[in-house]
Amino acid sequence: MRLHISVDEALVKALDQRVGPRDRSHFIGHAIRRALDELDRADAIESAIGSITDTGHEWDDDPAGWVRSQRADRSMAS
Repeated sequence: MRLHISVDEALVKALDQRVGPRDRSHFIGHAIRRALDELDRADAIESAIGSITDTGHEWDDDPAGWVRSQRADRSMAS
């Protein structure tokens, strides 16, 4: 499909230096796909916010003690 867009001249020059005038459409299509994928990921992350409840962790009261117990468990397994 053809699409008419307006782009700053300096941006077109930079694009042409990078990909050449014959690859503009391909590059722009790829950039749009990537931008849309990024927006989809951001939407998914935003919609997931708050879906996991914070129930705390077993190490919250004594992190150092929890680490010691984990190390002790590992040394007993060896």
